Amino acid sequence: MITNNRLSNMCCAFTGHRPQNLPWQFNENATACLKVKQILNQQINQLAANGFTDFLSGMAQGTDTWTAEAVLHLRTKIPALKLHCILPCKTQAEKWPVSAQERYQKILAQADSIFFTSRAYHPNCMLERNRFMVKNASLLLAVYNGQAHSGAGAAVRHAQKLGRTIIIINPISLEISYL
Repeated sequence: MITNNRLSNMCCAFTGHRPQNLPWQFNENATACLKVKQILNQQINQLAANGFTDFLSGMAQGTDTWTAEAVLHLRTKIPALKLHCILPCKTQAEKWPVSAQERYQKILAQADSIFFTSRAYHPNCMLERNRFMVKNASLLLAVYNGQAHSGAGAAVRHAQKLGRTIIIINPISLEISYL
């Protein structure tokens, strides 16, 4: 339930580059990918320890999927955590490989809520989804390499514009920065 334009003041949205835009691409067993996932898990654990209870995932492949899975795993230890899947359209995953679709459906089946920012695909539906998540969160956790012309870049800029707290994990250097 969204009230007062936010789920809660302790709500974190996730964003990040798609696998094809990361150095390891779809190889999640690559050392660099495993390190990014480890850092994401640490950040999510720290956020939960600091009272964050609501987490928003746009459910794209890559960062969104990894963070959703991390929240679901942590929820087994902290049942108060909520995963909200914010989808850009009903057909988001229909052209993905079967294994990615199955992973997507498995996460959705465990989500506390699913919200569509649009029923049908249109050229700006991903951007609208990202803006919705940033608007409804107090913090943005991003896997972002600084590439301005990307969905992650647009989400980071929108979060800056709205004065949100931002944690950026650089997928190349593995440095963490706070804005």
